[in-house]
Amino acid sequence: MGPVIVAVLAGAIRFWHLGRPRTVVFDETYYAKDAWSLLRLGYESTWPDRKIADPQILADPRVIPLADTGSFVAHPPTGKWVIALGESMFGLSPFGWRFMTAALGTLSVLMLCRTGRRLFRSTLLGCLAGALMAMDGLHVVMSRTALLDLVVMSFALAAFGCLLIDRDRARARLAAALPVDEDGRVRPDGHTGDHARTGLRPWRLAAGLFLGLAASNKWNGLYFFASFVILTLLWDVGARRVAGARRPYRAVLRKDLNWSVLPLVPVAVVTYLATWTWSWIPASLRSLWHYEYGVYQFNVGLHTPHKWHPNPWSWLVLSRPVLLHYESPKPGTDGCHTTAGCPQTVLALGTPLLWWSACCALVYLLYRWALRRDWRAGAIYFFPIYTGQTSPYADWRARMWLDTWI
Repeated sequence: MGPVIVAVLAGAIRFWHLGRPRTVVFDETYYAKDAWSLLRLGYESTWPDRKIADPQILADPRVIPLADTGSFVAHPPTGKWVIALGESMFGLSPFGWRFMTAALGTLSVLMLCRTGRRLFRSTLLGCLAGALMAMDGLHVVMSRTALLDLVVMSFALAAFGCLLIDRDRARARLAAALPVDEDGRVRPDGHTGDHARTGLRPWRLAAGLFLGLAASNKWNGLYFFASFVILTLLWDVGARRVAGARRPYRAVLRKDLNWSVLPLVPVAVVTYLATWTWSWIPASLRSLWHYEYGVYQFNVGLHTPHKWHPNPWSWLVLSRPVLLHYESPKPGTDGCHTTAGCPQTVLALGTPLLWWSACCALVYLLYRWALRRDWRAGAIYFFPIYTGQTSPYADWRARMWLDTWI
């Protein structure tokens, strides 16, 4: 019940007045339109398109006027399909295009509670981790905005949880294969450690599925895939060593590789390709390659500077938060009763006490991992591995990964 209570609290924060501000916030101007276009046509179209912006739809009172700015394809389609699911239920409105990110933000808090409980074997610590995430400012803002970053994080967190379950079950199988002393204690055994099999690994396949979905939202989801592959190999080596294997790396290559790394790759690749099947047309492979090349060209060619560009080393101390939205209603409008106006902002800023304290916690975790060989500390370090893009927008996107890390 503890994780459920924390998740309910998180949901209340994320869904309260979700339709405000009643306008597009930051890059919602692209994703809200792309999602609606996918829903109506099956592919991202220019805006407005008479096929999708027909008068009957735009006459709906829930629909707000959207600018005629043309859209362009910068990322794969899965995240936009997620946003489109909310629009299919609640229309082309701020609440509609933000619904699914708010739902995933709430679900990610529940997943973190359960993941923390399994990681630390403590319901209290798991719920504490989820509660801190539920109240963090950056996570709240990203959960209430129809952007792709929280969707990537949610799939990556789900993959991490699957790998934790897989780790526990594989080690349990190794332990069950070990000999037992006369006093009932399990003892390491070299032959068993080198030759015992861990059997099928369905949770590792599930992790591959979620990692493929993460990459099909944004290509930087591939960094999670690379780091998780390394992490799982190290976990398997550690399990073999504890079981008594004389050559744990060789044992992993001979007995675990087929179910450690190889399943992750095809499952992730097939999942990534499957996310494009909604919009496949004749000559689909050629179109897919053209689309991929367009995404690549956008991401490597974007060098536009902007005033919200912070130094990457400053992310952890929140030195330069990103202003996502600003408006100042005139007196007498939109509930503003002062003569000077009522400035309103949406600021992507993590909770300072949480983030600054986490800087100290990360130093302690490094000590636990390097000197005390605590696998849990190493797992936490592996989770948010991220390589920055050339785009200045990568700065605040990376903060989303750091938010999950902290």
